[in-house]
Amino acid sequence: MFKHYLITRFNLRNKNWDVTKNNETLLTREWMTHRIGLFSNFCLPSIASQTNKDFQWLLFFDQTTDDDFKQELETLLKPYPHFKSFYVDGMDAFHPSIKAYVSEDSKDSSYIITSRIDNDDCIHKEYIDTIQHQFTSQDFMAIDVLKGYSLQISPEIMLGKKEHIFNPFISLIEKNVEPKTVWFSDHNMWKKESRRIEIANKRLWMSIIHEKNKVNEFDGYDNVDWNSIKSDFIVSESIDKKVTSEIIPYSQWRYLSFKNKLYVNYVLASKKFKKALGLYKIK
Repeated sequence: MFKHYLITRFNLRNKNWDVTKNNETLLTREWMTHRIGLFSNFCLPSIASQTNKDFQWLLFFDQTTDDDFKQELETLLKPYPHFKSFYVDGMDAFHPSIKAYVSEDSKDSSYIITSRIDNDDCIHKEYIDTIQHQFTSQDFMAIDVLKGYSLQISPEIMLGKKEHIFNPFISLIEKNVEPKTVWFSDHNMWKKESRRIEIANKRLWMSIIHEKNKVNEFDGYDNVDWNSIKSDFIVSESIDKKVTSEIIPYSQWRYLSFKNKLYVNYVLASKKFKKALGLYKIK
């Protein structure tokens, strides 16, 4: 009845995105080496470990990607036939390429589900299954997963809870008639959409904070035990060992946690209030 596609952009050239939050140039070989490391340690193992494997993961790389990186990426993806790589001409070709593949691949399906994930984040092992359980033959419905975690991995390791409305882990159910897909708009533009449901009973994503993020800063809060969640958020063995041995005790960042909790909950309440009052333009 439906086909489900998880979609990730990787190193696509974008005229509006050329530096990190530390003003470092993006898409250099150094950036790519670092990003593949994050991908292979966090994103890939979490998606390979999904309990429900009835989906395809579509990964979009720039056609200018160096051959040695292409070989490394293809080696990482080879064990998973439902993970598919595409090499396209920058961000301008990204959405048209998604639509072209999905339209052809889903011809025999009445509905499609498209979900998004950044290449340096990870998801709960039941993320795909949870999203699919929201399907009730809706013609158009966005699925916003409000709760997750924030894990900072450098310069210090900290782990906390996080709430984020209109976040980068959003999904879209559509009737398969010229579908738009979840990537037709940036994630924060979903605040304008009235056809939207929220999942707020489970933490299903983990945002990874590192020095080469474009925007994100660590704003996790509360005392979260890594050992209590690592069986649900599958990362590489080396990362598991590193987090287990080097994570900073909660007592050392309790005040930051307090500030972050106030900030996160204020932003969430503010956005929900504006949405309830209709202050965001409805499509």
